[in-house]
Parts: sequence; structure tokens; C-alpha cells
Amino acid sequence: MSRLSIVTKDKAQITIEALYKDLERRIVASPPGLCPVDLTSAFIKMCLAQTCGKCVPCRVGLKQLSKLLDDVLDGNATLETIDLIELTAESIYASADCAIGYEAAAMVLTGLKGYREDFEEHILHNRCISNAKQSIPCVALCPAGVDIPGYIALVKEKRYADAVRLIRKDNPMPVVCALICEHPCENRCKRGMVDYPVNIRGLKKVAVDNAGEVPIPACAESTGKTVAVVGGGPGGLSAAYYLSLMGHKVTVYEQRKKLGGMLRYGIPNYRLPRERLDADINAILSAGVEVHTEVSVGKDISMVELREKYDAVYIAIGAHTDKKIGLPSEDEAKGIISAVEMLRGIGDDEMPDYSGKNVVVIGGGNVAMDVARSSVRLGAETVTIVYRRTKGDMTALPEEIEGAIAEGCEVAELMAPVGIVMDKDKNVTHLTVQPQMISSIRDGRPSVRKADVPEKQIPCDLIVVAIGQGIESKSFEDFGIPVKRGAIDALNSNEIKDVKGIFAGGDCVTGPATVIRAIAAGKVAAANIDEYLGFHHEITCDVKIPDVSYDNSGKFGRINIPEREASDRKKDFEPFELGMSCEESCQEAGRCLRCDHFGYASFRGGRTEKW
Repeated sequence: MSRLSIVTKDKAQITIEALYKDLERRIVASPPGLCPVDLTSAFIKMCLAQTCGKCVPCRVGLKQLSKLLDDVLDGNATLETIDLIELTAESIYASADCAIGYEAAAMVLTGLKGYREDFEEHILHNRCISNAKQSIPCVALCPAGVDIPGYIALVKEKRYADAVRLIRKDNPMPVVCALICEHPCENRCKRGMVDYPVNIRGLKKVAVDNAGEVPIPACAESTGKTVAVVGGGPGGLSAAYYLSLMGHKVTVYEQRKKLGGMLRYGIPNYRLPRERLDADINAILSAGVEVHTEVSVGKDISMVELREKYDAVYIAIGAHTDKKIGLPSEDEAKGIISAVEMLRGIGDDEMPDYSGKNVVVIGGGNVAMDVARSSVRLGAETVTIVYRRTKGDMTALPEEIEGAIAEGCEVAELMAPVGIVMDKDKNVTHLTVQPQMISSIRDGRPSVRKADVPEKQIPCDLIVVAIGQGIESKSFEDFGIPVKRGAIDALNSNEIKDVKGIFAGGDCVTGPATVIRAIAAGKVAAANIDEYLGFHHEITCDVKIPDVSYDNSGKFGRINIPEREASDRKKDFEPFELGMSCEESCQEAGRCLRCDHFGYASFRGGRTEKW
């Protein structure tokens, strides 16, 4: 008789763990618009199944919570039931023996704070306000509302030019977004419930790489109305494009030598080749957009002049001013530059020589990764990325962080900059950092605090600060445009309250954001400026979407975009991404579940064909 035996998993436990992974995928891929009360009820039932039953709060309390939530969903509750749910959850939270009970109760309490009106709607009208318009997940999560299932189906049939035409209906910069979009559309792709989300950005890249030159639609008849767009970045250009298609005469005023904004002056060539950027810009300009470069509004031309000369003005200036880190002697030290300054020079083809230099980059966002990877390409001997939190808390895309590390950048996590060491000529020699340690969780992620260890010094010849950007708002504020915390205070419609004919959107309103959000703001501005001018033009696309296919069953791995070897790509600024083959793109496009046909959206025609 054995005294002990090695613990092994039985068949039931192995199966349950596999089901846990399936459940995890379903939660991650939950589409927007689901009924929050229904989900809360499902979560509580799962927690109830996990409880050991030892303590009354779990064994009895969670069962009672589950019954009360079912009463709400079944139309058997009153408004007093909500108070009873809250009281029951508070009691469980205060008395449960373990996390299964009190964290389950915490979920209910959080829900009551976040969507109490949904509980009330179920009780008063027996319906869900969040579930009233459950659209296609990828389209709902694309800020510009691009018809993603449509162009994926077109790519599958190798109709690349039609795919580009369909994308342009909602996004006039398909090439740019095929290369650098952060693809929020993939976050809730329902295919993730089966295996992995569809590589949506990769398929867009296939379309733009193979479509050739695709002419834009014909512009509507001239309206005689004029619109000034301040800022030639993605938001301003998008608004200019759609307004021109509507028949308005649009003039863009750009402060820099060339159009593109942060696309040109903030994103290096290896991620966004200049000729690919120019392809999108030239397509937009072909709509008849007039451009004035090297014109600064507030200096070369005033807002008063613009308002007198044009029927409407759209402000889309972007965030181009750098932020200081606030270190002692930061202003007098030689060898400290901002990421904005560095990338702006590269955008003007002014390539600095960092040969033999030790470069330290402060920050953890995509811009920090851009300057770090650019420093490697400019010949830096070492590049160290200093971040006060952990690598997992960095706001940069995971693939950007991995790319920087693969190219030789070192990440010094949990290090907070506290000082600069200079030589007698005030050249920086070291960055002084204070090690941090993980602390309590705030706003959903662990905060940090000073660790009880000595400061460290990181040798460096150059410090690049990449901790965020701001906007130059003074000239607009002087005109009477409201500014709050350094950003223009505009409505969701891009209108500025009590200032007729002036609209604003993009980074100058939201702060630094993604390219697709700026494009979306330009689209919204164009529609609302058109309404303000007294029109109701519609943007449409006559491309016929392929019929749905039924051969996407089975599980497949996700095909990712191949890249050049790190040892090769870090030597130049040439594009680092390659492309999918025709065979790969057809297989990847075939994984799309066509939620436009099979999902709730099919009841509403499957797609938004015009706006």
C-alpha cells in the first residue's frame, strides 16, 4: 500500500480546464452591445458554481443574488428589487470568507453603479437599452465605421480595387491604416471564440498592396460654399476629402512644409514609407482640395480672417508640442531632446548621426518605441528605454515593444527618472533613476511606489523624452474658442458651443490619440459641416459585396504578416513588414464569420451603405 502518490489530473479536470480556456476566449471576444444585466446574471451563476459552499454568504447569498437578477430579466421585479440586490451584494461583500464570494458581489455593485438604468429599463419596460442595436463587432469597434466584413470578402475574391473603394467610403486613408492602424476592430472579433481573431489589418494591407491606383469617386456638383481646414494631418485631410466629394470648395492650411501631420513628422519611414503616405494624400487632393503649406494660423493668418473668408472652419491641428519631464537642470543640459523634435527632423529628411552614442528614451508608448527603434537605425551603440512601470503596463502595442527588443533595445522597467548628471560643459553623461516597486491597483492596473533601494545611474550621451504631446491653443483661445486643460472644448458633433461655423476634432480636442480616431473625427466633422451649410449630401459606394460562403468551419491558426529579420531591418529605414501571399490572404479572409450576414446586423440589411 503506497503511503503517497504523485498527483495527476484526471480526465474530468483536464476537460474542465479546456472548457475554461474556451470560456476565456468567449469572454474576450464578447461583442459590444450585449445586455449587461444578462451578463451579470451569467457571471453570478458561474461564481455560484465555483463556491465550495462552506460559508453562508456564498452558498445562500449568491443563490439569492442569482434569483433576484433572474426576476429582473423575467419581468418579475420592481424598482425596490434593485435596492434589495444592492443590499444583498453589500452583505456578501462584507461577510464572505473568500474572494469567490466578495469579488462576485463586487461585480454586481460595480454593475449597479455603471448601468443602473439598464436594470430600471428591464423592470419598467421589459427591454434592454444596450441591446437595442447590436451591430457587427469589428465595425462597431472601428472609430470610422469601415465595412470590414465587406472588404474582407472582396479580398477573398481578389477584388482588391473594389476593397479599396469600399474602405474609402468611410476612411480616405486605406494605405496608411493598412500599415499603422492599431486595429481595435480585432479586439472583439467573434472568430476569437473559435480560434483567433481575423488579421483584419493584414488583409487591408493585402488589398492596398495589390489594388494599384484606384481613382476616387466623382465629386458632387459645386455648392458654392467654402470651408477652411486648419491642419493637414489625417483628421484635417479626411474632412477635406469628404467635404470636397460633397461639392464644397475646401482649402487646407498646414504649418509644416508637407502634408501628413504626425503621419509624416511622428512615424518613421520603416513603419510608414513616405511614398505610401503620399499615395493616400494625392488621392485626397485629387478631389480638388486646395493646399497652403508653411502657413501658421495665428501668425501668418488669423482666425478672424479665416472666419470672414470662409463659410465654415474646421480645426484639426493635432498635438505637436512636446512635454517636459520636469527634471532638475533639464532646460540647461545639452543632449536632451523631445521625441517630437527628433521625429520632426526625420520627417523633413534631416537624419542625425547617433554613431557610437548611448541613447536613453524615457516613455512607454508607441512614440517611445518609434524613437528607440529609429535611434538604432541612426547608429546608436546602445538604446535603453526607461519606464516607471512594468513592461506589461506599457501603452505601446505589444508588437512594437517586441520589435524594439528584437532590434537590440533594452527595457529598463520600474525605473523613475529623478535627475541628470552632466560634465563641466553641461553635456549629459548619466540619467539618474529611482527603482520602483509594484503597489496597489488603481484604475485597473498596478500603481508603483518608490522602492527602498539606492538610486541608479544609466550612462548616456543623449536623452529622448517621449512622455506625451500637447497642442498650441493660444491663438484659438484668443479668438474666443473655449479651451479646457490645454485642449479645445468641442461637442461630440465637432461643433464648438456658442461659436457658429467653427468646428474642431481630433487630437486638439481629445489629446493625442490614434490615426483612425483622427480620421473618424474628420468624417464626423464633414457630415456636420455639410448640414451646417444647409445640405444633406450622402457618401455611398456601389461596390457589390460577395455572397456569403459556408466553408469557414473548422479551426485555423491566424496568419500574421511576416517581417524582415531584426538583424537586417535595424540597419535601414526601409519597411520592416513584408506581405501575405495570395494563398495566405485567401485562407485568412475565409476565416471571417461574416457577422454582417449571420449576426444581428443582418436584420438591418447587414451594413451601413451610406452616411
